Amino acid sequence: MRMMKAFAYLGDGTAGWVEKPIPQPTGFDGVIRPLLVSPCTSDVHNVEIDCLKPGRILGHEGLGEIVAVGEGVKEFQVGELVVVPPVTPDWRTVPSQLGAHQHCAGLITGQKLSNSEDGLLAEYALIRDLDANAARIPPGVSPEGAVMAADMLNTGLYGAELAEVRPGDTVVVMGGGFAGQIIAQCARRKGAYRVIVVDVLEGKLALARRLGADITLNPGQDDVIEAVKDLTNGLGADVVVEAAGTAESFNTASEIIKHNGKFVFYSWVTTPVTLNISRWHDDGLEFINTCLVHHTWQQRYVWCPEALRPVAQGLVDVKPLITDEFKLDDIKAGFDLADKDDAAIKIVFRP
Repeated sequence: MRMMKAFAYLGDGTAGWVEKPIPQPTGFDGVIRPLLVSPCTSDVHNVEIDCLKPGRILGHEGLGEIVAVGEGVKEFQVGELVVVPPVTPDWRTVPSQLGAHQHCAGLITGQKLSNSEDGLLAEYALIRDLDANAARIPPGVSPEGAVMAADMLNTGLYGAELAEVRPGDTVVVMGGGFAGQIIAQCARRKGAYRVIVVDVLEGKLALARRLGADITLNPGQDDVIEAVKDLTNGLGADVVVEAAGTAESFNTASEIIKHNGKFVFYSWVTTPVTLNISRWHDDGLEFINTCLVHHTWQQRYVWCPEALRPVAQGLVDVKPLITDEFKLDDIKAGFDLADKDDAAIKIVFRP
């Protein structure tokens, strides 16, 4: 049995190198050789909170070369380069057919890579239902742009889509991480009059300004609620996207949304949050909760090209968001930096 190196959860809040058998595809599945992979915030958090099975290979943002396919694969050939999303559902379940593919067999069961199945931080990775869960890279798109489409770029675009930003809106993005930066850029492209990014890290605020945010606020230095009220003549923001994931940020977001505004809850909160929603009574506030990348069977050829088209046209800039690159053998050092450094938004690993 041939073995491979992989970076996995070891147990007790630690991660490191392991050896596992090289996966073999059957049926509708395929195997790729990852060529460019980035760790996600959730990879780091899942290790820290000890919620994975020991030995689970991490990573769900990447692209690779197809090296083997099952007998049921029709659309892809060995040797092709593809991007894969973090959500790789069982498309033949009833929930998937009804549109709940992210929850194909229960809550968040569609996000299998690095959660319930081995992920991409390895020499080889199994991709279930390859025809439905992979996308070709459009011509003219760099590998760096393509790997960002796998999760965070697509997630950010989905957030902007759900926010339904209209020309003239004031949009506040709580959190200047990768998704927050993309949502802020997309809000501008959709015609927002004013884009405000809120974060406690000055490096991320500086990056937001570089990428086009009109105003940045630091809760450690600024009274965010009063600042937004002053900027909107006391009305509040038309759209607030909560992308930070803290109780403080969530409560601040709930205080700065205007009557009949739109509140998009886009973060992953791991601690209980208590909200005073009395001010929302009869306000007509639209509350949207989402946290997973948008991906459907019908969009097999669409989700990646649609996510990458703004990059190819220069409308959304992802290169400043990639701050460090490591060889695959240096993955431990890079993983320890991911989501823990003021300047580092995303780290990319190459073989």
